[in-house]
Amino acid sequence: MSWKPVVARFDEFIHVPDRLRIAAALATGTELEFSALQESTSLTTSHLSKQLRLLADAGYIVLDKRPQTVGRPRTWVRFTPEGRRAWLGHVKALDQLAHPDS
Repeated sequence: MSWKPVVARFDEFIHVPDRLRIAAALATGTELEFSALQESTSLTTSHLSKQLRLLADAGYIVLDKRPQTVGRPRTWVRFTPEGRRAWLGHVKALDQLAHPDS
C-alpha cells in the first residue's frame, strides 16, 4: 500500500454539522464504539445511525458489529483510509481558509 499525501479539499459531505462532529470524534483514535460516539456527539440514536449509514455508503467509515459474551452486539465505527484522507483534507482546507497568509 502506498502512502498518499493529504491534499487540502473542502468536503461538503463531511462539512454537514452532524457528520463533522462524527468525523472529529473518529479522528481522535482508531475506532469508537457507537455509544461512546453518541455521547461525544450528543446525537439521538436514530439520527446518529442515519448519519453513520450515509458516511458508510460514501465509503468514509466502516461499521463493525461485534458479538458480546453478554447482551446484544455492539457496533464499532472507524474511518476507512479514504475517509481519513477526506477528513484530513477537509481540516487542511479549513485551516487554509482560517489562515490564508500561512
